[in-house]
Amino acid sequence: MTGLAYLAALLLSLGGVAAIDRRWRLFVWDRPRAALVVLAVGLGYFVVWDLVGIALGLFHRGETPWMTGLQVAPELPVEELFFLVLLSWSTMCLWCGGRRWARHRGETR
Repeated sequence: MTGLAYLAALLLSLGGVAAIDRRWRLFVWDRPRAALVVLAVGLGYFVVWDLVGIALGLFHRGETPWMTGLQVAPELPVEELFFLVLLSWSTMCLWCGGRRWARHRGETR
């Protein structure tokens, strides 16, 4: 059961980001089609980044009982894909929320 802990934590975190995004319509719930394209491009970019790092011997998959052990490529665990989506989505929510806050702050001055 511990082998699912990291994946479960990532899914829980993704659920939290989704709830925040939905509540304030920051990114996916504001413009879904464009947001999903941005997330796909971000995921693709970071997967290529990881694969290059793995090929150069810079990145290695660590052994831990907290991960499933499933790999999508040598040294690339399946959890990495969920982490990269979490990274991209939370970054875009922060960016969109920050822009909205800055616009609102500028209007109130």
